[in-house]
Amino acid sequence: AAQTVLPAPAGLPPAERRRTGPVVRAALAAAHEAVAQSGRDAATLAAVFAASGGDGGNFHAICETLASAEPQLSPTRFHNSVHNAPAGYWSIATRAMAASNVLCAYDGSFAAGLLESLAQVSVDGAATLLVAYDTDYPEPLRQVRPIVDAFGVALVLAPHESDRTLGRIEAHLSDEDASAFADADLEALRLSNPAARALPLLDALAHRRAANVVLDYLDGTQLAVSVEPS
Repeated sequence: AAQTVLPAPAGLPPAERRRTGPVVRAALAAAHEAVAQSGRDAATLAAVFAASGGDGGNFHAICETLASAEPQLSPTRFHNSVHNAPAGYWSIATRAMAASNVLCAYDGSFAAGLLESLAQVSVDGAATLLVAYDTDYPEPLRQVRPIVDAFGVALVLAPHESDRTLGRIEAHLSDEDASAFADADLEALRLSNPAARALPLLDALAHRRAANVVLDYLDGTQLAVSVEPS
C-alpha cells in the first residue's frame, strides 16, 4: 500500500524545515489544521503533544551509525531523536510562548494526552491544543513495533463553546473494553497506529452525534469519553 504523503511543515524557516522528519511533519500538519478550524491564534494556545515513540526512521539511522566503524552522530539526527522535538518546532513555527507538555504512554498515548489536556482546560480555564502522532518504523525495528504508516490527529479543547465547537466531552477512567469498529477496515486502521486509537472519538465528533466511547489507555484501565454534539 502507498505511504501517507506528509506535507512540508508550514511556518518554519527554510533551514529548520529541511531538518524535519516525518514525526514533526505529521504533528505540525495536524496541529495547523486543528488550529485553523478552531479560529484561534496558535501563538496563544497551551499545547500537549503525545506519541508512543518518536521518529522510527531516525532511530534506525542512529542505530546504524552507532554500529558502524565511525559512530559519529550528526547534530540534526540527535535533536530529532528527542521526544519533544515536534513541540519545539511548533513553537518556532507559530511563535507560541505558552507552555507545552510532551507525553508518551505506548498504545495509550492519545488517551494520556487527552486526559492531560482536559485537566489543563479544567484547572487553568484556558484553551489547549492536543496533538497526537506516530509514524512508521523500518525493518528490523518494525518486527517489534509494527507501525506501518503515519497518523496524526489534533484537537483544540476549550472551557467554553464557540461557533466553531463540534461537541462537548467529558472523560473518566473505566475498566470497560476499548470501543471497536464493526467495519473491518476502520478497525484495522484504529489498531495500526497508537494515534489512531482516537478514531472512535473522531467518528462521533465528525457525525455530530451523542456517543459514549472508550479509548485504549493503560493495562486494565481505559478512558471513557462521553460526547454531546453542539
